Amino acid sequence: MRQSSPLFLHQRTTMKLLVRNLARTTTEHDIRKLFSEHGSVTECTLVLDQETGLSKGFAFVEMPEASEAKTAIAALNMANVAKSKIRVKAAQ
Repeated sequence: MRQSSPLFLHQRTTMKLLVRNLARTTTEHDIRKLFSEHGSVTECTLVLDQETGLSKGFAFVEMPEASEAKTAIAALNMANVAKSKIRVKAAQ
């Protein structure tokens, strides 16, 4: 019988999410706080307009556990955040 390596047993299933239709006033802190309600957030990148410094309306959020990421998608996709109905899905 083959045994799994210890490395495999401790490997996490990190999942990156794409968040779209964010209000232009949304900050990285706002997004991190919102997603942290559904699990750990290891990385949050809000894409900014280089000229204005404001949000371009989308971001990437990385969560270390796929189960938490899926919970966040279910809870936040089509949710109203800062008067915008956001879209959340797994990033390609």
